[in-house]
Amino acid sequence: MTQEAKGAVSVVNPVTEAGRKAPRNYDAVLLASFGGPEGQDDVIPFLRNVTRGRGIPDERLEEVSQHYRANGGISPINAQNRVLKTDLEAELASRGIGLPVLWGNRNWAPYIADTLQEAYDAGHRRLLMITTSAYSCYSSCRQYREDIGVALTDTGLDGRLAVDKVRQYFDHPGFVEPFIEGTAAGLAKVRADLAAAGTPDAPVHVLFSTHSIPLRDAEAAGRSEDEPRRFAEGSAYVAQHLANGAEVIKRADAVTGAAAPTPWSLVYQSRSGAAHVPWLEPDINDALDELAGQGVKGVVVVPLGFVTDHMEVVWDLDTEAKETCERLGLAFDRVPTPGTHRKFIAGLADLICERTMANYITDRPAMTDLGPWYDVCRPGCCANFRGETPSIAGADSTVGR
Repeated sequence: MTQEAKGAVSVVNPVTEAGRKAPRNYDAVLLASFGGPEGQDDVIPFLRNVTRGRGIPDERLEEVSQHYRANGGISPINAQNRVLKTDLEAELASRGIGLPVLWGNRNWAPYIADTLQEAYDAGHRRLLMITTSAYSCYSSCRQYREDIGVALTDTGLDGRLAVDKVRQYFDHPGFVEPFIEGTAAGLAKVRADLAAAGTPDAPVHVLFSTHSIPLRDAEAAGRSEDEPRRFAEGSAYVAQHLANGAEVIKRADAVTGAAAPTPWSLVYQSRSGAAHVPWLEPDINDALDELAGQGVKGVVVVPLGFVTDHMEVVWDLDTEAKETCERLGLAFDRVPTPGTHRKFIAGLADLICERTMANYITDRPAMTDLGPWYDVCRPGCCANFRGETPSIAGADSTVGR
């Protein structure tokens, strides 16, 4: 189960000056997110939105709804995004950047289409979008660009309102450093718990958890018409997580003064869909069973694939994975998501400054050899196997100033 650091790429990162876009003037920042229900009556309509077009009956949705109903029908993501919006706006203002931060969701109010219409009605003509998804795959990047393309078409704003998008920021310091802090603290806590139980030298393992996706989507992640790199395990999505995991462990071990590298693994959670369709594995609960069989006595679970606390974090990790650890007698700690961490807020502001005329940042910091990612998604990147859908390219729109 120990995850060895793997070669991430076979050629040098090609993101040079040619991969950057020149700064522009923007009217506002669009914070785009997944969305979540905010009461028991919202749960089934929300799940219908999430699964739209898949033909999933309400009976099956009612089964999934129990995760939300056990938490009052409320996902914590909307509350976190309200704080994130306010804090990001304040951070920009502190730098002399007077851009309002607008907020739109994919699956629940405030919906992206409504936010775009309100932005246009307020006189905005060029928006810079930042999403609460850090990695490269269809659902984390391309689908958001498609959401914008569809919303612009449906509202009649295509050609009148321009929306550009910042780069995927999986290895930006503002995203990674909160995980380093949390992992170091989690290792210290679990080791202290084991010491208190009389087993100070018991083996401890770190599990970096992310959302599982279909293998076909994983293989398409980062693949494009002009991408020369070959990624670990054939997927930019997987390679980005592996690279981040190696960096987090190295730095967390330095903080804790570990005598030897802490063993770690990349695991997956929140699988859905037809059983015959292959998805990324292993599932975190299967991994926990295996680790316990190998003599591991404590685990630190790091939600490395998540920006904020989706229900997948609250249920799949804080509930199911924790219960698995209790059954197996494993000491357990779950690291926080970046959420509204001050370093994450500052990092998002830096990403905005990479693309704006105000306080323009020429540097593109990255904590792994895979980054910095492209300012603009490459042609054909992260293919949509569900059919052709209008999407924004990411930064080449010509509407507005």
